[in-house]
Amino acid sequence: MINELDVIALAEAMTVKHFAEDKTILLRRGQVGTVVEVYKNGEAFEVEFSDNDGQTYAMIAVKPDKLIVLYHDIKEPTAKLSPQKN
Repeated sequence: MINELDVIALAEAMTVKHFAEDKTILLRRGQVGTVVEVYKNGEAFEVEFSDNDGQTYAMIAVKPDKLIVLYHDIKEPTAKLSPQKN
């Protein structure tokens, strides 16, 4: 489940209009942003993309299948995980 203020990464690249300038920019697969609004019970999310100085360069609505939620903490597994085989 994706919530407001979650940190996300794009699952695929997309071209968008720069937030402050009249130019098209490429948001790469893996580009990191923050969910700032949830639309229609999670049918889409407004995502803000900012540079290292906190300046917004893009703000777009994105469907959930195009987003990956990023986590900074660890959680204890609720079920026993089986080892992966390579």
